[in-house]
Amino acid sequence: MIDQMDNKMSQRNTLPTTWDAVADVVVVGFGGAGAATAITAVEAGASVILLDKAPQGQEGGNTRVAAQGYLNTSSTEAAITYFNALAGPYKVPQDMVEVWADEMCKNNDWLSSIGGDPQEHQFQPAGIEFPDLPGAECVHKYHHGDILGYSKTWEMLEQAVRARAIEVRYECPGQRLLQDPLTQEIVGVVALQNGKPVNIKAKKAVVLTCGGFENNQEMIRNYLTGMPYCYTSGSPFNEGDGVRMAMEVGADLWHMNNFAGPSMALKVAEFPTTFSMMALHFSHEPVGGMVVVGPDGKRFTDEKYKTRHGKVEQSGKWQALRTPCPMHMIFDQTMLDGGPIYDGKPTHGWTQIMSGYTWSTDNRVELAKGWIKSAPTLAALATLLKLPAGSLDQTVARWNAHCTAGADSDFGRSKMLAPFGAGPYYAVELSPSMLNTQGGPRRNKHAQIVRPDGTPIPRLYSAGELGSMYSYLYQGTGNIGECFAFGRIAARNAVAEKALT
Repeated sequence: MIDQMDNKMSQRNTLPTTWDAVADVVVVGFGGAGAATAITAVEAGASVILLDKAPQGQEGGNTRVAAQGYLNTSSTEAAITYFNALAGPYKVPQDMVEVWADEMCKNNDWLSSIGGDPQEHQFQPAGIEFPDLPGAECVHKYHHGDILGYSKTWEMLEQAVRARAIEVRYECPGQRLLQDPLTQEIVGVVALQNGKPVNIKAKKAVVLTCGGFENNQEMIRNYLTGMPYCYTSGSPFNEGDGVRMAMEVGADLWHMNNFAGPSMALKVAEFPTTFSMMALHFSHEPVGGMVVVGPDGKRFTDEKYKTRHGKVEQSGKWQALRTPCPMHMIFDQTMLDGGPIYDGKPTHGWTQIMSGYTWSTDNRVELAKGWIKSAPTLAALATLLKLPAGSLDQTVARWNAHCTAGADSDFGRSKMLAPFGAGPYYAVELSPSMLNTQGGPRRNKHAQIVRPDGTPIPRLYSAGELGSMYSYLYQGTGNIGECFAFGRIAARNAVAEKALT
């Protein structure tokens, strides 16, 4: 075992004698942050190689399948105030906040400069996630073009990359960083292409833009409090590669317990990402009785909640939604007959946009697949789901009493106050779900990745959701806005590095 460890250390400390490819800047991850970094670097005169783990046609990370909004703040001073309020007790260094706030005000100008068409969301000011916090008036949410969603902002970014002299390598994930043992400088990346390692030299810098760890169950168990498991609605290729590579060369970590979730969604083995249930999350109001129960067969929340990216107000504070696993959505025949319980419209989400599954109009196909369970009585359904005997009968009886009274006195639910009718009854197992994690290697105001003592690892930068600024509460569209802002910061500083020979 010691010999194996010594061999691995020796391998990491040995630099290649020959290189398979060379560029001034090597960017690892082709999403919003990678695109912003590559575009800015090449426009500054640098040569760029952009690596992505996904096959061609599935690149884009979470940027491709998010709702396509990005943040452009209207005031640097107000943005500083608002961000500090979002962070609450989980403070971020003020020089970082100031750089972020200044750069976020420039997103529209930058997008326009590369061929974009910034359009403000029509539902402002409702898009301000925490309007009661000081500085909230600075929030303005934009997207490219006339249509919100449907990958339109991403498509513009992808076209901007393709229009420039940027070499993109697909199915070429970064495996480890190459670090000079004497100077500690990052001088390149070992990537995997066609099953073989390739050594790619970065004459100026490496920029990690490969997202978080939302599809890595081991990291989820280690870092996300109260999450025995959680499945992504975003890119299945975000498996924490950047976290691991940065740690191997001495990076500090931050914000590892923060994520844009949880929500509750269906996860099935046939698909890599989750299905959001219409009865829980969408404005369309299905008819029929519906509750969500935990492993004790009892309700635990307002099922028609509107979280603020996974946070709900509890006792005057914003905290992560509780998700006692396993969870089940229980509903009646009226709801099954009322139309599809999943909305597959490809506005956002990996399952909707990339997988493209067409849910049956009457839910019968999914019932036959076993995604929906059924039983003639609530008692039989409880047995099928391994819930305590009598639990579903008691829960539904209590819910029906709330509906008769016209108010949910347990959790304050105000939508779908419909009682359960006669059997049969149905269940869908729900899992915690999220779009992205926020944690990763800590960066400074120059977008340099830093060690635990705060000193930068030479020639190593990051941008985007890999070590995001967001430490606690999150403003919607903030991640893509941050991808743009710190992508530009990372690129400018990477290009300014003196080139290695």
